[in-house]
Amino acid sequence: MSGSAIVVLGKLVDPYGIRGWIRLHPFGDDPLAWARMPVWWVGREGGPWRETGLKGLKAHSDGVVVWLEGVSDRTAAEALKGMLVGAPREALPATGEDEYYWADLIGLDVVTASGESLGKVAGLIETGANDVLQVTAADGRERLLPFVESVVLAVEKEAGRIRVEWGSDW
Repeated sequence: MSGSAIVVLGKLVDPYGIRGWIRLHPFGDDPLAWARMPVWWVGREGGPWRETGLKGLKAHSDGVVVWLEGVSDRTAAEALKGMLVGAPREALPATGEDEYYWADLIGLDVVTASGESLGKVAGLIETGANDVLQVTAADGRERLLPFVESVVLAVEKEAGRIRVEWGSDW
């Protein structure tokens, strides 16, 4: 399956234990809901994706660990380090009102309340307090905008933009 048909949910970061579990850095706020998806896809950005079954998913300490089919020991888990996990959009749980998958936000234009362009969403950063939009302007300048109600006025996916309360000189 091509990468464009997959919504990236997170990244496999480090083995956990000796039985094949691996830590997952989720790109979302409810990764435990992903346990309802019996099939996950694993791959690298821009590369081919392969289907795999999910054997286990649990919260552990301040993170999440997963156990995928075919991963039976630490060595196999180490081989997955840095891989992305995802799923086809139609397999994902529906989002609620004012909820978005990160993949839906990347590439949207970011404009101020007065209509001035700040650039496009290049990525998101998860922080302890809130998510942060990485906005890249046409001149290469990067801005980091908190994805909070006081800054983000509207996400207009159909129009391809996010309206923000932010100054171009900030």
